[in-house]
Amino acid sequence: MPCEGFYLFVNWRQNSCNTLLLDSNSHELKEGHCLPTPDVAPDTTAPPVLCVDLDGTLVKSDTLYDSALVLARHRPAALLNLPRWLAQGKAALKQHLTSAVQLDVTHLPYNRELLQYLEQQQAAGRPIYLATAANSVLAQRVADHLGLFTGVLASDRNVNLAGNNKLLAFQSRFGDNFAYIGNALLDLPLLKSCQQPMVANPTSRLRSALHSAGITPVRTFTEEVSPLKAWLKAIRLHQWAKNTLVFLPLLLAHAWAPGLLAAAFLAFLSFGLCASATYIVNDLLDLESDRQHPRKRLRPFASGDLSVLSGIFVVVLFLAASLTLAMLVPRVIAELSPQLLSSIKPHYFLLWLSIYLVTTLAYSLRLKRSVLVDVIVLSGLYTIRIIAGSAATGVAVSTWLGSFSIFFFLSLAFVKRFAELESLRERGGAQASGRGYHIADIEQLRSFGSASGYASVVVLTLYISTLDAAQLYHHTRRLWLLVPVLLLWISRLWLQAARGQLNEDPVVYAITDRRSLLMGVLVLAIVLSAL
Repeated sequence: MPCEGFYLFVNWRQNSCNTLLLDSNSHELKEGHCLPTPDVAPDTTAPPVLCVDLDGTLVKSDTLYDSALVLARHRPAALLNLPRWLAQGKAALKQHLTSAVQLDVTHLPYNRELLQYLEQQQAAGRPIYLATAANSVLAQRVADHLGLFTGVLASDRNVNLAGNNKLLAFQSRFGDNFAYIGNALLDLPLLKSCQQPMVANPTSRLRSALHSAGITPVRTFTEEVSPLKAWLKAIRLHQWAKNTLVFLPLLLAHAWAPGLLAAAFLAFLSFGLCASATYIVNDLLDLESDRQHPRKRLRPFASGDLSVLSGIFVVVLFLAASLTLAMLVPRVIAELSPQLLSSIKPHYFLLWLSIYLVTTLAYSLRLKRSVLVDVIVLSGLYTIRIIAGSAATGVAVSTWLGSFSIFFFLSLAFVKRFAELESLRERGGAQASGRGYHIADIEQLRSFGSASGYASVVVLTLYISTLDAAQLYHHTRRLWLLVPVLLLWISRLWLQAARGQLNEDPVVYAITDRRSLLMGVLVLAIVLSAL
């Protein structure tokens, strides 16, 4: 039966089908025919039909934005079509996105408390409908996966089933005998009209509107975490430890001028904000692959604890703040240490910050899926921080520091990939999701990484014997104590990784492992004693 220009509702039970058509122009429901509907009088003693919203309710995220992010990951050029699709209407946009990508419905962040309730209601024989503004094809895939629903009510190309459109559909199909579970202000008309209003992770605007209307939900299904905790996790504040590398040229050159220290601190903040913005971009683009990972699925955006739109807003805000701080770096030196301003090239720090930003975005979009290129880029991002610190303060990076950082950070990048594969092997996997590595590569990665780590120690030993070291340290022989400490840390890092005891991020390991922290204090004591 042709239904172009109409909205299709299907209710199936006992091999029968009742079809209602919603005229997209008049918004009036018209009776259609699929199969004869049994002439059965309604049971007035039965509980009202239960209708459940999808986005933000049954699923903690929004499938429209999820689909757009999957499109951005796999077909970024297709994003140019979004304005044209949106100009055709929101319903058409949803249909285009649903046709363009195959969203993984098996790993969506479902509200587990609500799912348990629906399973109980289904077991009791209560009719349950998935009623959503999402496209009907996607909604049907969700329904097929869960196997809980009597029927599906969803948007087609012409009608966006939300707000009053959804209420009209309910009243035409169920009269007033329905219960509804929603989460957003757009659901208010339905919650006002239904017999049993229920909410799941309601927004603050909906809570306020329900209170003003004097409506108390029958049940509230809450599965939320503290927004502050979620944002601290999303921006990965612990990763700011990497940005202390901007201080390294200053510290190793023993330059303590107030202007240089202030400039390095601004550079640290600027890099931190920029890095946090890129972490959010990476998490948004990796949404689907993260949801398939045992630990990454708990990340705030993958788990639905934070919305995609809020993530995009914070990215823009952080990048704007980062660039503003970067432009202030030379001004701080001019105010506090004007005699040093001649050694500063004002826009060099901003240039290296931009290089870091572009490289990180390229890594998130493409390079992270390129075998070996990804680890080279990761190690390079560490080194860029050191170069940026040099650009901010005008203190040159020695060839020794550059050589050491290349090998040392390459080892950290390899151990990160090694730990991921080791975790995958324990789970019985064969290939890392979204990566080009196979389990068979694990021993080769171990060789590459451990060799790089020991090469950095060789560079350190060569440096200790140079005139450059003698000019900076009065007791250079004491620096030899750094060699066994560094050898111990690198060897232990790889041993922990081989045993599967290493968090996939070596930075997290370094700042949380007690022995690593103790060795860090020991390194600091050795360096100070050599001054």
